[in-house]
Amino acid sequence: MNTMNAAHAALVLVDYQTRLMPAIHAGQEAVARGLLLAQAAQILEIAVLGTEQNPAGLGPNDPAIRAACQSTLAKTHFDACEDGLLPALQQARPGLQEVVVAGCEAHVCLLQTALGLMRAGLRVWVVANACGSRRASDHAAAMQRLQQAGATIVTHEMVLFEWLHDCRHPRFKDVLAVIKSAGV
Repeated sequence: MNTMNAAHAALVLVDYQTRLMPAIHAGQEAVARGLLLAQAAQILEIAVLGTEQNPAGLGPNDPAIRAACQSTLAKTHFDACEDGLLPALQQARPGLQEVVVAGCEAHVCLLQTALGLMRAGLRVWVVANACGSRRASDHAAAMQRLQQAGATIVTHEMVLFEWLHDCRHPRFKDVLAVIKSAGV
């Protein structure tokens, strides 16, 4: 299937850690779009999980991102699936079939986590404009590799409007208000 289905989806926000973000190319925009995705997911009752890479060393996620997640998985592997992401997703969203993923660094933890989710048989949508790396070239290479591996590369608005599917959706105006207030 080539379209997202909110009824079978979850959102994973990978490593938007406060100590890392100042070094990320366009990091504040990535955080803002990740937060927008999380806020819309909450309105649409879509599970939102976060990950933090070695939080003892890199610190926690951005406070707004962390607050928007139902749970946050501390990990040491670059692929969060190696540290329990799959069972956490299944518990948060029984019947899960697809995962929307955004985060940092695009060419390391985001990439390896998305590949792990695909190996587990899940459909993966990677939100390119809500992902970041220290170098723009690493971000671009990650998106190309993920697309070649079978992930679908999207933008945050593609996700939001496909989740809504119809302007008559009962939560359309709520999600639209979040989009307009975010300004990204």
